[in-house]
Amino acid sequence: MDAAALKTLPLFSSLSERELGELSRYTDEVDVPAGRSLIDQGRFAYEFFLIREGTAEVTRDGEHLRDLGPGDFFGELAILATDRRTASVTAKTAMLLVVMHRQAFLQVEQSLPSVAAQLREAIAARLPQ
Repeated sequence: MDAAALKTLPLFSSLSERELGELSRYTDEVDVPAGRSLIDQGRFAYEFFLIREGTAEVTRDGEHLRDLGPGDFFGELAILATDRRTASVTAKTAMLLVVMHRQAFLQVEQSLPSVAAQLREAIAARLPQ
């Protein structure tokens, strides 16, 4: 994954060049077609996603919750707060996604604790109070 591309994502925009370079080693970029199921409610979680391009729909128990677009991220709650997905996400359009797997996040916690802390803060802001 290109460090400059990571810099364009709001979640990582405040990181230094060194941090972005290191983080880029732990992320992948994938293209997905419209209609692709990205995560399924109730399934085990292994990764989280950040949207570079495209839109996705979030549903829970078949009910539409919201749409996501560039700069949004999803799947992170299952990695850090629970083992199972709490909602389903489907690509509404073709998408370009940044993906980080659970094991990579654990490595980021060791090598880039400030980056891991920033991600945890963003996740905490989404958790119900």
